[in-house]
Amino acid sequence: MPLPHSRPIFLLAAAAALALLAAGGCTKSAPEAPISVTRTEAIEDTGRFKPEEVGDHYDINPWMSHVCIVDLDQDGLPDILACDDHLNAIVWLRQYPKGKFTESILADQLPGVVHVEAVDMNHTGHLDLLVACMGEVFPNNDKIGSIYILENDGHQHFSRHLIADHIARVTDVQAADLDGDGKLDLAVGQFGYTQGEIRWMRNLGNWRFESHILLSLPGTINVCCADMTGHGHQDIVALVSQQYEEIYLFENDGSGNFTNKVLFGSTNEDYGSSGISLCDINHDGRPDILYTNGDGFAYADPGLRPWHGVQWLENLGNGFFKYHRIGNLPGAYSPIGVSLDGNGVMDIVCTSAFNTWTNPKAASLVVFKNDGKQNFTMHILAHEPIEQISCAAADLDGSGLPSIVSCGFEGYPPFERMGRIVIWRQSHKK
Repeated sequence: MPLPHSRPIFLLAAAAALALLAAGGCTKSAPEAPISVTRTEAIEDTGRFKPEEVGDHYDINPWMSHVCIVDLDQDGLPDILACDDHLNAIVWLRQYPKGKFTESILADQLPGVVHVEAVDMNHTGHLDLLVACMGEVFPNNDKIGSIYILENDGHQHFSRHLIADHIARVTDVQAADLDGDGKLDLAVGQFGYTQGEIRWMRNLGNWRFESHILLSLPGTINVCCADMTGHGHQDIVALVSQQYEEIYLFENDGSGNFTNKVLFGSTNEDYGSSGISLCDINHDGRPDILYTNGDGFAYADPGLRPWHGVQWLENLGNGFFKYHRIGNLPGAYSPIGVSLDGNGVMDIVCTSAFNTWTNPKAASLVVFKNDGKQNFTMHILAHEPIEQISCAAADLDGSGLPSIVSCGFEGYPPFERMGRIVIWRQSHKK
């Protein structure tokens, strides 16, 4: 939240904490990206997806910080995982039988849990869970963050391994072999508050990890791992918010030695970075960066900011990126790349977590439709539920078309038109 991306995705930007750029990157002294983009008016497309709220009902405003889609029990039916910050728990919405989702708590007593990823950490064939905990979602500078790995016995019973605690509040944990030894290491983003970090943790075996600090700045929302340079090694991309509003590339030499540079930086300290994710938008074989800025946790009156929106950092290879402003969107969060038509053309879906919700026409869920040549037009998919902070997409029903799953963090009034966990199913193909 930036509860992230995508990502997400995360939830904590700005002092609140749920919070090129020519080749070679740019710094904050570089010209600002334009805050208005020549586009046709947004197209109303609210009939395309039918929303269905799933999971348990609670008589309290939902505080869901992250959602992802994964076949956790590997029965061929995709499930939903989500972080619930009222329950301090990871919940599993198992799909069984097809089309029916039943919620259960996989793990609780996870204070400020804001991100979960499913990955087979110990090569057993079972999906374990990487868990990022802030301690508290709202601003706090205490060292109350923690990292857990929940080890799956193959029957969705989990043993809890505390990997790190008493550290700056953790917003994201991702797995990748960062030193080339065949074991999955961890990339970690820590928002903190006035103190934060980005670190990687070398896997020593037997659930022991050795920390290496890459950057000591507050405000990290997301970390992503991929070969960004084409050199054959897993690099790290990170989004740092607060007053920095920067995207960093940590280039890996293959042995866990990293060189960092800034790919994007805004001179607007109120830019409101809210999430990044990776996606090959133009199908050139290189992972690009999708980026939203729309955070509103620091505002007494969150809503329209003319610089909020969606952007694409095109990967040109060898660590060089080109900035593209895709479009404006108040409160933009959780950018993901997905081919909504199932034709391979990558569109960009995102939510609006902070918009002018007194306006019933304010967009809650949107897609920037790609014409196949990387020209994008915004389609409004929904005006409610409002304050959706994270989303994911996958084919949930075997139709060949992706559905969208979103979740809501209702932190500001109006406390109405709310949705805790929502599945958006395509009603027809466009």
